[in-house]
Amino acid sequence: MFNPIALSSRLALAGFFFLSIPIPALAAGTFAYDFSVNGTLNEVGALTESTSPYWWVNSGGFLTLTGGVSQTNQGALSATNVWRLAYLAANPTDTDNGYHPQNLFRLVTKGTWRSASVVSDFYIVRDNWSDSSNRNASNGLLLMNRYADDGQTLYYAGVRVDGNAVIKKKYRGTYYTMAQKKVFPGTYEAGEQSNLIPHSEWLSLKSDTVTKANGSVRIDLYMKRAGDTSWTLLVSGIDDGAKYGGTPVIADGHAGIRTDFMDMKFDRFRVYPL
Repeated sequence: MFNPIALSSRLALAGFFFLSIPIPALAAGTFAYDFSVNGTLNEVGALTESTSPYWWVNSGGFLTLTGGVSQTNQGALSATNVWRLAYLAANPTDTDNGYHPQNLFRLVTKGTWRSASVVSDFYIVRDNWSDSSNRNASNGLLLMNRYADDGQTLYYAGVRVDGNAVIKKKYRGTYYTMAQKKVFPGTYEAGEQSNLIPHSEWLSLKSDTVTKANGSVRIDLYMKRAGDTSWTLLVSGIDDGAKYGGTPVIADGHAGIRTDFMDMKFDRFRVYPL
């Protein structure tokens, strides 16, 4: 199993240093990040170890910021790259012998929120057709909400490579699907070079997570494509404690982005308290 803490320790011993990326001033209560300062933020094993005051690259090697857009690693790393060697040792199966650490990309905010709207823009550059069994229909572009317990408890909302919009809960390490609906046309072919999410265009996703007066948690996932003037509601889910592992996730938690087996670009990231 992949161990980011062990990976971070190996890189520290190798003399790998981490760059802090500044952020413009924020409006009260809102996190607004436009990736406007050039630099690179590298993965570390714990949120408290990140050199950025605002972000933690939890997995995927590093995030590069240039020209107002951020991106994962693009293409294959060189054979001697420190991240290639680290992932070759830590998780060769999911990263194509370490050449594509971006197959497992996770970006987490240092700030925490409870009821909030999380928004970001995604751009798929290319797919990495790994032989890993973890390259499957559940992969996609996902927003994370109420991230806690080092990623063992949280809500996910986003679009999957099989063309479905999905809302999921991860509770103490176990995944539960709360809602799912087909939104992109086509037939997904398991094990093949198949990804039904639109490529080479900016796709905006918004996930609203709200704790209701009765203690349940409602999550609404919206999408906006290029040329759209308003958000389209894709799918909604309710966590009332009757299923999905029991107790709803009601404490403040981190937000973030997860992508799988793709070379990605990201633009603007927002968290608006609700």
